[in-house]
Amino acid sequence: MKTISILGSTGSIGTQTLEVVRQHSDLKVAAISGNNNIKLLAQQILEFAPKLVCVYDEKNVEGLFQELKDIAPRGFDCNSVKVVSGMEGLIDVAVYEESNIVVTAIVGMVGIRPTMAAIQAGKDIALANKETLVCAGSMIMAEARKQNINIYPVDSEHSAIFQSLQGEPEKSIDKIILTASGGPFRGYTKEQLKGIRLEDALKHPNWSMGMKVTIDSSTLANKGLEVMEAKWLFDVTPEQIQVVIQPQSIVHSAVQYNDGAIIAQLGTPDMKIPIQYALLYPERRFLPGKRVDFFELGQITFEKPDTDTFKALKLAYEAITIGGSMPTVFNAANERAVKKFIAGEISYLDISDMIEKEMKEHQLIANPTLDEIISLGESIMNK
Repeated sequence: MKTISILGSTGSIGTQTLEVVRQHSDLKVAAISGNNNIKLLAQQILEFAPKLVCVYDEKNVEGLFQELKDIAPRGFDCNSVKVVSGMEGLIDVAVYEESNIVVTAIVGMVGIRPTMAAIQAGKDIALANKETLVCAGSMIMAEARKQNINIYPVDSEHSAIFQSLQGEPEKSIDKIILTASGGPFRGYTKEQLKGIRLEDALKHPNWSMGMKVTIDSSTLANKGLEVMEAKWLFDVTPEQIQVVIQPQSIVHSAVQYNDGAIIAQLGTPDMKIPIQYALLYPERRFLPGKRVDFFELGQITFEKPDTDTFKALKLAYEAITIGGSMPTVFNAANERAVKKFIAGEISYLDISDMIEKEMKEHQLIANPTLDEIISLGESIMNK
């Protein structure tokens, strides 16, 4: 039996993790966290019976208990579930004693502290929170080595790289080929991007994701964050990571080895594949869903990313090459800009401009502490 804690159980990755759990009787959910989607969180409590639940915003705790009273079957004791809140509550879920593995499906820098706490508590990590490695990669990977725990990537691209590395010597990587769909605006010019609305940016051609990640995918900021994440996960330099546009989202990423051979992982765009692989590694089990039909597909194409029009990707390479506190600046500035775009306060092209401005104005901290990273991120996001 493998027992799981899920940070962000009501989000896109969290709900798909629970779909995987439904398929396997030897997976059990012990602790979960959510925030605003109280109705869904209450339904998850009734179905999966976690012993510990975190509602991040304390103001929503009362609403959760009321929802449970409204929908729970007769005889259900609401007090049988321990409910916590805030950052301390997230950490409680992350370090919950019964859990073997923590799925970090929460979005944003808020995921850094609970992920570090889980590692220090000796929990394996199914990592879907990019910001953890983007902002604190050096510290996170060092602590993981110290505690001798495993970090299993859940992002489809990083899972593909992880799968392509199985059975190969660690130091035989020539380069990582990190694929991207190109998002809904692939091929657009800057002029065409001037009038982009929120609803346009949320129409991803291949994947179903949360709002923040979908917008990041459209600007290629998401791919920039994945470049930073790959650097730490696979111990490579930024120069060894090549981003390639693969519009069909069938080749999820690949590794080119020092003998010239390329090993790739292919499949349908279904996040349950990397989630299940992370939870059950190294075992592969049946997973229902559509399979790739090469005859139906016809072709797989590749393109070079346009980093002049979609400059967030270029800025991400600059940030990880500079290092220190600069990746945190990139991430926090992007989080702030996306929130403003969602709120209708800035235009679509302003997103990458805000990232660039923040990076130019930043006074670099060469070796920031975890507290400095969190403080820096909060100061940028709260401007």
